[in-house]
Amino acid sequence: MANGTPEWTLGLALRQYLDARNAAMMAARVSLGISDTDARALLYIVAHPGTRPTALREYLGITAAGVTTLIDRLVERGVVRRDVDPDDRRVNRITVTIDIAADPWSVLNRFDDDFEVAVGAADQILVGRSAELLKSLTEATVGTRH
Repeated sequence: MANGTPEWTLGLALRQYLDARNAAMMAARVSLGISDTDARALLYIVAHPGTRPTALREYLGITAAGVTTLIDRLVERGVVRRDVDPDDRRVNRITVTIDIAADPWSVLNRFDDDFEVAVGAADQILVGRSAELLKSLTEATVGTRH
């Protein structure tokens, strides 16, 4: 892929976005002493309060033993808690125990909020087409698994 081609330009723009977002997440991860996978799990749990370990396992694409170890690690660090589901006592529900809007996560929140404002200010037809393009390219590249 040669410099200046549409493929190169789009790839560069996506890498720059990911690098900037990852840098914001890195500050939070380092402060809490958690891995990248732990941080992804934490953000998933924030978006899905009371999630089941099986949903988290499917999202992360890891084994049942791997998700148990990950949840144990997050519980030990004090960032999530494991509760028994009152409707099915065989099932655990995972909930975040830290304030995701406070430091150190506020750096990532500000990044995401600023990005959302920028997307809101952009041409919405272009935003929709861009979203469709990215979804299509992702599916063509890696399938629909996250």
